[in-house]
Amino acid sequence: MSEEHLHIDALGRRAEGIATQDGRTVFIARTLAGEDVTVDGETGKLLRIDRPSPDRIDPFCVYYRECGGCQLQHMAEQAYRRWKRDLVVQSFAQRGIGTDVDDLVDAHGAGRRRVSLHFRDRDGEARAGFMALRSHDLCNIAACPILVPALARGVDIARSLAVVLGDGDAVLTATETGLDAAVKAERKVVEREAPKLARFAEGHDLARLSVNGETIVTRRPPEITMGGAKVILPAGGFLQATAEGESILAALVLEGLGKAKVVADLFSGCGPFALRIAARAKVFAADNSKPAIAALIRAHRDASGLKPLTTEVRDLFKAPLVVNELKDFDGVVFDPPRAGAEAQARQLARSKVKTIAAVSCDPQTLARDAEILIGGGYALKRVTPVDQFKWSSHVETVAVFVRR
Repeated sequence: MSEEHLHIDALGRRAEGIATQDGRTVFIARTLAGEDVTVDGETGKLLRIDRPSPDRIDPFCVYYRECGGCQLQHMAEQAYRRWKRDLVVQSFAQRGIGTDVDDLVDAHGAGRRRVSLHFRDRDGEARAGFMALRSHDLCNIAACPILVPALARGVDIARSLAVVLGDGDAVLTATETGLDAAVKAERKVVEREAPKLARFAEGHDLARLSVNGETIVTRRPPEITMGGAKVILPAGGFLQATAEGESILAALVLEGLGKAKVVADLFSGCGPFALRIAARAKVFAADNSKPAIAALIRAHRDASGLKPLTTEVRDLFKAPLVVNELKDFDGVVFDPPRAGAEAQARQLARSKVKTIAAVSCDPQTLARDAEILIGGGYALKRVTPVDQFKWSSHVETVAVFVRR
């Protein structure tokens, strides 16, 4: 093993330190700007910190140095908050958009309410956890400290799944009626295994268990309150990472929409925004997930005091709402996946919609969509970064646009 001594010049977008080695740029995980470090010259693996940054702190998780789940537990809070806000600032600046960006809003709350765990059976030993840093090896853990208390037994459940199913992955969600487990097994699960899996769900007091897209048993419908409605989550469907994050994002959207009376919620999912907006405005919701739209319709139907809701199952990447379809809305919110909403933004840029609230988990694609809207005559009124993926390189952002 050959050792290389490097100086970390900056922290990259993926929370890795950036250094120069023999004229090329290298990325060193778990380092901070200004540090001098020693790495393995062959693998680039960090060996030691020779001169630490004043912003370096001790991580609180015992698995942090091996686990690939979090990236920034070694960074002091104030420096971390500045860096994460700067991800948004720099994304907009790269598009030539000068704008004030609010301070980062901490939305960790009680912790993550959803976790995706890998489970493996190796020679009769059940293991569960996250992938190790920069590796496809499993980091076997006993618990994860960033989860809500209701998920404290999540790792044990995933490990028990390895005994029953072998290798696979489990998405566990803490709902108001218990844990929902959406499992992907690497092998085919045959029909005769259903009774055994149902007993597994009962033994672990799961609200619902689904395997490879098929619901095995629903002991209690897994519910989440969204605004004034109760939503029964589709198995494996999208959900904001923290309850606090959903609440804060929705409050920013509602504030941004102002007094809009007829609103389109695009990429609506099962209704975290639509069901809150419906307390004061008529809503049209569109999403490409049929189960999500069905869950939204049911939640709206069973709630009281909400204004009318119409819906459509629609792929907004391929078939965005066009200008003529947008003419009846005075407000629009869109919350697309990481790829952003370029096709929809181009139609909105040609529309006369008064107010747009854009929600994004990727500052770069949001900045691209913002450039399109600004080019179409919208003014960027407010940008707020929201941190519901704490200690990671991910940041949510809400941007509000008004027609000039």
